[in-house]
Amino acid sequence: MEDSYRHILLAVDFFEQDEMVASRAKDLADKYRARLSIIHVVDSLPMMETGYGVDLPYNLDLTTELMAGAKVRLAKLADKLAIDKESRWLEIGSPKLEIIKIAEQNNVDLIVVGSHGRHGLALLLGSTANSVLHHSSCDVLAVRLQNN
Repeated sequence: MEDSYRHILLAVDFFEQDEMVASRAKDLADKYRARLSIIHVVDSLPMMETGYGVDLPYNLDLTTELMAGAKVRLAKLADKLAIDKESRWLEIGSPKLEIIKIAEQNNVDLIVVGSHGRHGLALLLGSTANSVLHHSSCDVLAVRLQNN
């Protein structure tokens, strides 16, 4: 199969139904005998303004805690999916930009993300799935999530 997927990147956010999205990505990787990688991006937080400038220690501590928690959850999910340590990325920044950057740097040909398929104002504001879909140079599978 010349045009089958060879490298699938699963993008997880730990807020949605990641198990369903992960299951879909794993199934596709198995069917195509593709390499499966995983990424989670901790959204960079805006700096807290104080009367004296920027309050760095608060944000650095919070970001460190977010990264530590994300690292544990990413490792747990990656282990469950049997994803090698070299195929796991934990980044900080804009989820859209980091997912696309990692995909391009690693010759990913399919990105799998979860999406609520929002309409109206939520769609205008944009979601990570929507942004990745419109800015990625490879295929993107948006797995429809149930609104709870």
